Amino acid sequence: MHAPSPQFQPKDPAFAARVRESFQRQKAMNFIGARLRAVGPGWAEVELPHREDLTQQKGFLHGGIIGMIADNACGYAAFSLMPANASPLTVEYKINILAPGRGSMYVAEGVVLKSGRTLTVTRAEVYAETASARVHVASMQQTVLMLADTLDAPE
Repeated sequence: MHAPSPQFQPKDPAFAARVRESFQRQKAMNFIGARLRAVGPGWAEVELPHREDLTQQKGFLHGGIIGMIADNACGYAAFSLMPANASPLTVEYKINILAPGRGSMYVAEGVVLKSGRTLTVTRAEVYAETASARVHVASMQQTVLMLADTLDAPE
């Protein structure tokens, strides 16, 4: 878990509740069984218990699923610093799969690298956890666009 960073101050004091409410509306995250583990100013963690139906042909967690949880960890890290009347939108990311996804739990840890006026650059590290080990399976860098004056809710 990340320690609070004095580098980033949220623009909305109720950012944590806003992030959690938004995550709960994510049907894709619900579909794969992902949960928001923790959130703070400029960081977020998403966890995903292992499920056989999310694996690829060799039994590893599918790379697309790894990307999904990393994308959300980064996006919510960025969202934590946005004003209450804004919403995030991923505009670009690059992911490197470093090791096969083999674990009982997968954790994506997203952090803000630079929070700009409209673009935020983030990074995520994804880990596969077992009872005896924690393996670094992926790294992502992402750019998030802040949609100003656009509530983060269904239209």
